[in-house]
Amino acid sequence: MKKIIMHIDVNNAFLSWTAVLYLKKGFKTDIRRTYAVIGGDEKARHGIVLAKSMPAKKRGVVTAETLFQAKKKCPSLKIYPPDYNFYKKMSDSMLELIRKYSPDVEQMSIDECFLDYTPVKHLYGDEIKFAYKLKKEIYDTLGFTVNIGIGNNKLCAKMASDFSKPYKVHTLFDDEVPVKMWPLLVDDLFGIGKKTAIKLHNLNINTIYDLAHSDGNYLYKFFKNQALDMIDRANGIGSCEVISEQEAPKGIGNETTLSRNISSKEELEPYLMALSENVAIRLRKQKKYASVVVVTLKDKFFRRFSHQKKLVNATNLTEEIYKMAFDILSEMNIDEGIRLIGVRLDKLSDTSSHQVSLFEDLKVREDNSELEKTVDELKEKYGFKIIKKASLMDSKVSKKYLNK
Repeated sequence: MKKIIMHIDVNNAFLSWTAVLYLKKGFKTDIRRTYAVIGGDEKARHGIVLAKSMPAKKRGVVTAETLFQAKKKCPSLKIYPPDYNFYKKMSDSMLELIRKYSPDVEQMSIDECFLDYTPVKHLYGDEIKFAYKLKKEIYDTLGFTVNIGIGNNKLCAKMASDFSKPYKVHTLFDDEVPVKMWPLLVDDLFGIGKKTAIKLHNLNINTIYDLAHSDGNYLYKFFKNQALDMIDRANGIGSCEVISEQEAPKGIGNETTLSRNISSKEELEPYLMALSENVAIRLRKQKKYASVVVVTLKDKFFRRFSHQKKLVNATNLTEEIYKMAFDILSEMNIDEGIRLIGVRLDKLSDTSSHQVSLFEDLKVREDNSELEKTVDELKEKYGFKIIKKASLMDSKVSKKYLNK
């Protein structure tokens, strides 16, 4: 039986949740129906439009423009400050509601999550009818609308939830990919940022169909390891593993807010290495091994999103953790500018039963493990300045994490 995955996505989350908050406070008018935006402090670095109402959108207001520009387009515009504590409460309430149907729920960001419906289909019946019931229950109970996408993997479920909004249910099953997804522009494929889309258009790859039928060896010249992943996604191939944080043992993580927005993965690499080394040291100190590596980003709109991958073998080696984190980052879209980056290790265990690859030198791995133990002991005894990875020697980033 094929997996049935649902992606639940809050429609215009920040504006919808702020509307709910003000209605709770006694407002007679729903700000979703007025000229309204959610915006940061105009005097601070984030004095931009974070979310906009449909009436404001019709007046030309766009996300990410300055509040000053937005007011010029719409003089009667009302600006409401974001309330992240209330947003977290709304997000938690939605997750709690969904989890009463199944524990197999993975939060992707504050306003979206995945649900593995496969194990509970026999309880609740047809997935499409259930999705309609669920979105109505969320609206009736919590006061905001969601889109629900249904597919055989997480990628297709995510794509389906974005087809048209608001308050819709869409499907994108494996056999629907050629009809529903291939005609779309490559810009619409999840994970393809603006810069990547421009490069693809310059190569005359304009639709998702074009990308799905591209030569991987040819694209590798332009996109390196990202090429094959893009082609897989264009063919509707993606992970169907929904990892519930509720079931996972408490992980080890670290994250940092950047001094400026960064839109280059090369500039993010030193942060990724420093964070990977930090969490790996803490993991070894607890004599634990991690099976899942998670990379978390927050963009300039304060949208938080995470991607994760499961390791073939549980590990506590810095290099293996960093390589997996780098692979994850290479698949993430950072075109909008990143203001926070984090690395977390999940599914911790006390032992690691290593499955040896034909191409792996086990002796080298054992040597690396002993070396890292020795380095940890030296750092513990003489301080974190004593030894640093060569890749961090010239990096200011290392000072924050490794010069303790």
